Amino acid sequence: MGSTFVNQFMNKNVLTADKSTSLQEAAQSMTKLNVGCVIVTENAKPIGIITERDFVTKVAAEGRPLFTEISEVMSSPLITIEPGETVWEASEMMREELIHKLPVKENDKIVGIITTTDIVKISSVGSDSEMRRICDQILLRMRD
Repeated sequence: MGSTFVNQFMNKNVLTADKSTSLQEAAQSMTKLNVGCVIVTENAKPIGIITERDFVTKVAAEGRPLFTEISEVMSSPLITIEPGETVWEASEMMREELIHKLPVKENDKIVGIITTTDIVKISSVGSDSEMRRICDQILLRMRD
């Protein structure tokens, strides 16, 4: 039985920004690129993430000014997965960590991102055999 790997379904369109970037600049970039998060970097290394939810709960709800640096509201440490892990492992990690966006990291570099939306698409749009394969993986894990 084959596995469904993160690198087969991850989105390679990942927005990164230096930790000193303002909230407004980050929001404008997210809007322009139509993405739901920014990977926050320091010296080109990923250190955190800011998501649309962070803009609601940590920016708007707290009344932070838009010139605030994204490092002040980012979630850190950054939780990541490797591209060779299975989609099942990604969904388990998201469930355990209570997150919806999981950056894919290879050799200390973010190479993609997989989200709960991606996993739903895999499950609902995939062929019956693909869905069956994912369900088989889940059932095998539950037996162990």
